[in-house]
Amino acid sequence: MSSLLDTRELLAKVAIEDACQFIEDNPHPRLWRLLAETALERLNLEMADKAFVRCKDYQGIQFVKRIKKLDSEKKQQAEVAAFFHRFEEAERLYLDMDRRDLAVDLRMKLGDWFRVVQLLKTGGGAGNDALLERAWNAIGDYYADRQKWQNAVTYYLQGRNQERLANCYYMLEDYVGLENLALSLPENSPLLESIGNMFVTVGMCEQAVTAFVKVGKLQQAIDCCVRLNQWDQAVELAKTQNAKEINSLLAKYASHLLEKDMRLEAVELNRKANRHLEAAKLLFDLAKESGATSNNALRTKKLYVLAALEVEAYHDQIKLKSAQKKEVTSALDSLLEEETTSSEDMTLIDNAWRGAEAYHFFLLAQRQLYKGYHDAAMETALQLRDYEDLLNPCDIYSLLALASGGNKAFGTCSKAFIRLESIDDIPNEDKEAYENLALEIFTTHPPKDPSVTDTSLNLRSNVVEGDDSETKLPVCIATGSPIKDYQFWMCGMCKHRAHESEIESYKNCPLCHYPC
Repeated sequence: MSSLLDTRELLAKVAIEDACQFIEDNPHPRLWRLLAETALERLNLEMADKAFVRCKDYQGIQFVKRIKKLDSEKKQQAEVAAFFHRFEEAERLYLDMDRRDLAVDLRMKLGDWFRVVQLLKTGGGAGNDALLERAWNAIGDYYADRQKWQNAVTYYLQGRNQERLANCYYMLEDYVGLENLALSLPENSPLLESIGNMFVTVGMCEQAVTAFVKVGKLQQAIDCCVRLNQWDQAVELAKTQNAKEINSLLAKYASHLLEKDMRLEAVELNRKANRHLEAAKLLFDLAKESGATSNNALRTKKLYVLAALEVEAYHDQIKLKSAQKKEVTSALDSLLEEETTSSEDMTLIDNAWRGAEAYHFFLLAQRQLYKGYHDAAMETALQLRDYEDLLNPCDIYSLLALASGGNKAFGTCSKAFIRLESIDDIPNEDKEAYENLALEIFTTHPPKDPSVTDTSLNLRSNVVEGDDSETKLPVCIATGSPIKDYQFWMCGMCKHRAHESEIESYKNCPLCHYPC
């Protein structure tokens, strides 16, 4: 400790060579370091180099070698000041030498970018734009590291750092700014792909697609639409690239939805993709399941109507394609495409409205029965016998028995009971119940219909007996009765008919709900 104090006094009072001799007589690394620092302050570089060697300070040795190469004593003084962390003094020395560039380099090494900007702005020298942008970006990084995104945006804008700016907009949830940035970028800019992915993560499909298309990534744009369930847009994009690819993609996604039992979502997918026949098949399956497993006949009718409407849309699609194809080869291709339709699909297309008709008349007959219109209910129930493949025969003939019994048409009622008793797949106790009920009714009322000369009753009688007439009259969808008039109303969508006098009270078609 005393040697250190003595050395300090010697360095302050005597020549540095004398102090060096004293340290050699009393060697210690701390004393040599003290000598090296003092020698640097006095710019005695030879002595400083010797002292750094004796204290084994490699960093100091290299520093001395570097400042020996400087061509100015002022520069050496500034470097020494910086070495001893006197940065303000070093900067002042550089500025006194009119070497603002060296002052800027010093502040850059220190990471003091705010001071760098000040020095560059006050310098007024040309050619510092790139350096100034670098400083702005460094300040932006400073704020971004501290999650002060809004401040970072200010400096990234000045530094024209679009990549970092996009990240800040994303972190700030400033999607308008992010969209404007994407629009300002040139085509094929790699940053557009990153911006597109940012939009995908927040569900902004339109903006993501715009970015992907601008950078030429059509496949990523399609994948984005698929991921965000924007299938109509995916189809449009795929048409510009490869129609076959989107068809396979839609089929794959539809299968994925069906595996998860998301059939209504699969229907919506096919509808948006203009795959109307596929949507119709799914809806027919749903309607059949609904009819077999639930008692909600109205829901089943709605499903059948939706399925039939999809078939109508399929017809319109085929007509439109045929109208657009003018060349012979195109027409031939269209015919070949039609031939590929399976027989099952053709059956479905030809009988698209049967399911809707069945449940429509089933519901109509019950409404008429509950309102007390037994004659109309019976007439509508008679139509249901054509739909035994869609409705439960027990429901059909139970309804017919109720309506005809209420209408005093016990002949028709008796035939309905006979049909009920002949159904094979009903329990024996139900058959016995039907037999007992029939016995109770027909011991009191003879199984005969009222004798009338009306043609409609004759028609009913023929239908009850099962005589298949070659010419069947169309049925009014408003009342369930046959149409015998030459003038009638026809729906523009489902092409079903109704009496003109009956349809006047309706605003929509009773079957498909298309506006009258």
